[in-house]
This record gives sequence, structure tokens and C-alpha cells, in this order.
Amino acid sequence: MNRIKKQVIAAFLLAVLTVACNNEAERLWKESSAELEDYRAELNALRAECRTKEMPDVPFFLFGMGDRVKMLYKNGRLTVTSSGKTIGEWAVKEELIVPSLYRVVIRTTDGETVMIEEDEDAVWLTDKHGNRTALDGTTSHLSLPLFADNKYGRILRTLHQEILINIVEGVPLPNYLVYKKGWRRDGAMVAMCLEKTGNTELIRRWVLGFTEPYDRNNAGEEEADNLGQTLYLLSLFTDSSHPAVVKTLEETRRFERTSPQGKYICGRSDFHETPAYQTKFLKWGLQKLGLPDEYIIPQIADNYSALFWQDFRDSYMLVADAADDDYPYLGWAADHFHGTKSSPVSNRDYPLTWETNASQADYEGIRIVDERYANQRTAAPHTWHDAEIFLYLLDISVN
Repeated sequence: MNRIKKQVIAAFLLAVLTVACNNEAERLWKESSAELEDYRAELNALRAECRTKEMPDVPFFLFGMGDRVKMLYKNGRLTVTSSGKTIGEWAVKEELIVPSLYRVVIRTTDGETVMIEEDEDAVWLTDKHGNRTALDGTTSHLSLPLFADNKYGRILRTLHQEILINIVEGVPLPNYLVYKKGWRRDGAMVAMCLEKTGNTELIRRWVLGFTEPYDRNNAGEEEADNLGQTLYLLSLFTDSSHPAVVKTLEETRRFERTSPQGKYICGRSDFHETPAYQTKFLKWGLQKLGLPDEYIIPQIADNYSALFWQDFRDSYMLVADAADDDYPYLGWAADHFHGTKSSPVSNRDYPLTWETNASQADYEGIRIVDERYANQRTAAPHTWHDAEIFLYLLDISVN
């Protein structure tokens, strides 16, 4: 074959490949656009039932669920959040951030199409030629259900992502950018979600490493609700012989109170006494470990009582439940208990959840996303808020 014929064949093959790439890019864009439209329709339906809160208009997406390297996509740039290292950068003409697909699709000013997406196996970068490569530090298996039978399946997928993105080295954090320690309360709520999706192994090492019943994260206080949360978390991986179980049972004596009806516990949680909430969590933790339960739920006004919706629903004294849009998980938990929808979600596609003005958070950490979050003292997403909405929607949204 002479040189001219070889050049003609090469040019023909290049043209075929270019057409194929362009066709695939167009298909991908249409598929992503359609999914984003369907996702927004679900959000509109949910928002019609509850409330929304105005959040900063900052399009971004976090990659790196579970123990994978955490990355931020924003304005055509993908960076490692811990170091600021740039993984890729593109001149953006158009972009689609599709939270329910864990995907970002970029059309560049040069007419190229690039995609970043996360699935059960890794975070992947698909370049302009259609080559798909797993990014360093992201290859590990996760269970990512589609929730296809649920009315709010796409929202559930996004909430699940917001939970998994905040697990760092096996520790479930409220928000990994502003918190560096795991909380038993938030961690217990996360674990309930992980049980539903087959991902509890992600936190095994953290839980089995417990040596104390408390996290002491709230200004050093030994919060009484931690007792039940610690027992529940340990029940996922061990039995009553674990040293932290033994120590937790010993610690319950410190908080015991007696009424004519029987014994209960009373201490401080979030800087106030919440005896009904604390005793409910303790009884549930004992139940999960198959241990004797000698406690009654006290008939005492407790604005956290409705926050425990998992059991004991008939034990509730009418009171003004805790609710605050700075801490929206409080309202969502009470909504779950009462079967109402009075609490907010974000007015943005992503993230859907947040916490504002928390006393123990360092909001400088979220400045990497946008200074407006730091200046407004807002962490988004937030796992307790995620968990409350996620578990509530799982309960009510089956068609």
C-alpha cells in the first residue's frame, strides 16, 4: 500500500472516529439533560410539600464517596479538597451538574465534551476522545442503590451521596470540610442510612475503636444521648462483650432518675436536659444488643422527644418540638415522628442539606467551595439533615 493510500485510510478512520465521538457526546448531553430535568421535577414535587431555604447560588459538586479521595468540581476545575491540587481544568462553554447521576458534563469552548462521574467502583474521567479513566485514590466498591421504586428515587440518590461524601477514613462526619471528628448522634443517624443501603462496613473500624461512651464534641460535655447511640452503633458489629458496651452500661448509672412509674435517664444533650429522647435512645440501643431493659420513658416535657421516631411512638408528651432552620435536622426528625412536612430543603439542585451557626464547626474549611458559605457560617451538605430526610422519604415514598 503506497503512502497516499495510507494517508487516505488514516483520514477516513479519523473522520469515522470523530463522528462516533461527536454522536456519543451528543447522546451523553441529552441523557444528562433529561435526567436533570426529571430530578428537578422531583425536587419541585417535594418542595411543594415542605419548605425551601435560600442557599448560596454556587454551582459545584463533590466527588469521592466513602473512603475515596475527596474532590471538588467548580467552574471547570476539579481539585483535591485536602490539598488544592488540580486534577483537571477546562474552559467551560456549558456544563451540566447532575446530582442524581453523580455526574458533571462539560462542553468546552473548543467544542469538546468531558465527563466526570462516580459509580460503585470509582470516580471516572472521560476525556474528549471517549477514553474513561479511574482517578487515583478513588477505586473502591460502594453500594449505590437506584431507589427506582420510590417516588423520590432521584432525591434519595442525591441524599445518599451527600451522606457518603462525608465519610472520611471510615469516620462519618457532619460535614467533612468544617468538622474533623465523628459525632455519636450524627454517626448513629448515618449508620441507619448505611444499614438501608448495605454500606455499614465503611464505619466498622471507627465503631469498633470506641473506648468511651461519649464523643465529648459539644464543648467537652458528656451527653446522655450518646449512651444509646454508642450501644446502637456497636450492635452493628459486635456484642455485649465489647469493652465500650460494658463501660456504657456502667455510665448509665450516673444519669438514672426514679419516678413512680420507674427508672429513666436524664442528662444534657445540646446543652439542655432531654430525658425522654435520651431514654428512648438508650432503650433502643439495649434492644439492638439484646440486653435487659429496666427503663421507662418518662412523661416529662422534652422538646427533643419527637426527634426519636424509630420506636416508642406512643410515649410522647405534647410540647413545642425543637425546630430551627439553622439546624433543619431537628424539624425533619419531628416531622418524621408526626407524619408532617413543615421543614426545609435547599432551593438549589445541590447540596440539598446544611447546618448553620454551629458552635463547634470551623467554617473556614468550606471557604474552598465559596466564601459565601464561610461568611454565612453554613456547612453544606450535612449528614444529620441528610439522614433525617433520607429515612423519612424511604418510609413514605414507595409508590
